[in-house]
Amino acid sequence: MPGGSSRSPQALTMSGLVIGAAGIAILWAAGIEFPVAVPPGLVILLSGALIVALVRKRWAPGIGAFLGLFVIVGFLISPEGLGNLFGQRGAAVAFGQGIQLIGVLLAFAMGSLATWRAYRPTPRSGHRTRKP
Repeated sequence: MPGGSSRSPQALTMSGLVIGAAGIAILWAAGIEFPVAVPPGLVILLSGALIVALVRKRWAPGIGAFLGLFVIVGFLISPEGLGNLFGQRGAAVAFGQGIQLIGVLLAFAMGSLATWRAYRPTPRSGHRTRKP
């Protein structure tokens, strides 16, 4: 990981995507029906985690941020999202929905931070960060 720390924003972005995918897996196991045999969000979030982990470009964490935001917006516009979170379909569904939401919020926040850090000007790059 760039930065060398297991707690770097890039590592936390990847973790958030995996946690979000785990939440989807819990929803699936709890009986929530998905449009195809394997929940698409599960595959998408795990693929995003692989991209963030393996692609050594400064834009890679932005993919995680985008996917996190995509799932957050989907949750907010879904007619079942809040009902699932507040237990209308049972405790297991509420737990899975909560795990998914925590994961994608983490991915969005840390992916945004990692991407911002990767693109911000630094004194070494010849750009000033403050006015004299």
